[in-house]
Amino acid sequence: MPCAKNCHFDKQLRFFCQFCSMKYAIITGASSGFGAATAQELQNMGYGLVLLARRIDRLKALQQTLTQTPVYIAQLDVCNEDNVRAVIGALPAEISENIFVLVNNAGLAVGRGPLDTGLSDDWNRMIDTNVKGLLYVSHAVIPLLKKHPNNHLINISSIAGKEVYAGGNVYCASKHAVDAISKALRIDLLPHQIKVSNIAPGAAETEFSLVRFKGDAQTAASVYEGFEALQATDIAQTVAFIVSRPAHVSIADITIMPSAQANGSLFHKK
Repeated sequence: MPCAKNCHFDKQLRFFCQFCSMKYAIITGASSGFGAATAQELQNMGYGLVLLARRIDRLKALQQTLTQTPVYIAQLDVCNEDNVRAVIGALPAEISENIFVLVNNAGLAVGRGPLDTGLSDDWNRMIDTNVKGLLYVSHAVIPLLKKHPNNHLINISSIAGKEVYAGGNVYCASKHAVDAISKALRIDLLPHQIKVSNIAPGAAETEFSLVRFKGDAQTAASVYEGFEALQATDIAQTVAFIVSRPAHVSIADITIMPSAQANGSLFHKK
């Protein structure tokens, strides 16, 4: 049953008419890690949520925990430009007219080692996700962000986008690209009063290493031995800090590391 504003009701939305004019945030890679934690933080700030990821089962489970805000979910492969256009184009009007935050979080590393022993399939997967996927999503969502001033576009990059470390060649290159795209978008979107922020996390204990080492749980766990790594909530709280700044303040770039980390490769381990 539509409300007085003729809102479109979608079965993916838990709430509809009473929230039709609220601010919404789009989060990619929302099924786990930084994305899922950011959803929790932005819910606490009163944002409606558009959660996008490949693993729809994980999104459905997450949706059930987010009981204080409207949550729209959709399966999305950021590497597929047609899929990105279709998913963003299918957003109900009461959401698409009220997008105030985009968090480009989808990203991954696959493999680690010298370039000459690397696999081109791994390189393509990282470039397609980390670079092209970010471009596809940004291209589709920026027209929605332009509808309101003082909106936010936040790219989740990496310490690998600031420094190159051994065995990180293509992953580091992809995150350096994210860093450059963030700088370029800040220039492009300045006339539209859209703030562009780049967050570069250091070692964070999520599914990142499990994906990088292709399911080798023992090797993945060893990455975080001997020090206290960042947690997903640390990055989510950073996102919340950025979007909570007053209109005249823009956080351009944040590098955030565990206190036991000095740069991309140097750690103090017990």
